[in-house]
Amino acid sequence: MFKAEMDVENVVHIGGCHCKNVKWKVLAPSSVVAWNCNCSDCYMRANTHFIVPANNFELFGDSAKFLSTYTFGTHTAKHIFCKICGITSFYYPRSNPDGVAITYKCVDPGTLIHVEIKQFDGKNWDSSYNQTGISSCSKVQK
Repeated sequence: MFKAEMDVENVVHIGGCHCKNVKWKVLAPSSVVAWNCNCSDCYMRANTHFIVPANNFELFGDSAKFLSTYTFGTHTAKHIFCKICGITSFYYPRSNPDGVAITYKCVDPGTLIHVEIKQFDGKNWDSSYNQTGISSCSKVQK
């Protein structure tokens, strides 16, 4: 469920996978910072995502029954994808296990006004994690 107090600069974004069996809503600003990661998984999927606190994300209806999870390495990141179309519209990132990474191209048109792309060097994960401040992305802003 969404937090009770909604920041006025946040809006509800609706999105999901290609076949629409997985649908969700997320509370986030209309202007976001998205991370283009070059780790082996994100690089192959060309995934660029923004991160929100887990409490700001909610799956619709029976979406969960269409999901599968892939992990590797530390098994901290939970790469979630649709069993039907294969699209990863969201996942639980290693950098922010208390948050959700939203693939920004999976947000339905109309609510995401601006996306600033930043680079995350997933091939050199530890140094990039320490230098980028990405861990703050899943914290509730007060």
